[in-house]
Amino acid sequence: MGEENKVILHGMWASPYVKRVELALKVKGIPFEYIEEDLSNKSILLLKYNPIHKKVPVLVHNGKPVSESFVIIEYIDETWKNEPRLLPEDPYERSRVRFWASYIQQVTECMLKVFKGEEKALEEFYEKLNVLEDGIKNSSLGINTNIEGRNMGLLDIMIIITLGAYKVQEQVFGVKILDPDKTPLLCSGLSSLIELPIVKEITPPHDKVVSFLHFLKEMVFKSPAN
Repeated sequence: MGEENKVILHGMWASPYVKRVELALKVKGIPFEYIEEDLSNKSILLLKYNPIHKKVPVLVHNGKPVSESFVIIEYIDETWKNEPRLLPEDPYERSRVRFWASYIQQVTECMLKVFKGEEKALEEFYEKLNVLEDGIKNSSLGINTNIEGRNMGLLDIMIIITLGAYKVQEQVFGVKILDPDKTPLLCSGLSSLIELPIVKEITPPHDKVVSFLHFLKEMVFKSPAN
């Protein structure tokens, strides 16, 4: 890759928003440099590239920064038009993918409430999973289990990053996240996706994830509100 087409991703290894972008780059086959950020001591470059939110992910292409995971993924798909396309070309189908991506983002946010032990969060989370299951059943929401992992789209990426670590999350937080009896299609599709080599490439080591989740549980989620 020439210097004029250089791609750099500023991220933090445990951020699901960063992982979305990292997987999207891998799926599209785009070479990139990854820079790990210490969010307790943000780099001058991060503050320069994202002065408004001062957070990751930030994609830098040709020296120009792009922020926010959804915006970055759309930018990637529009800039590199090679297959696979992360969003459909057809405007209506594209709008449906955007709708479901927004819904899966709500699932992500609801999951955080579950981990924090918020009242009724688990009930709300299960309701949202049932909606995803119905979406798969009615073909509104497609999950691609292509063994090569090169035909994944935005929704596959969203589901993998949102739910892919469910086993270790269940272990640390002591809650049942996925039940094959209640959401069989979602569980089956996810099980196939997380076994893909391209997904395993971006999956952090198990012990590292366990340690981080324990830190969140004991130090962050139990902290009193300001």
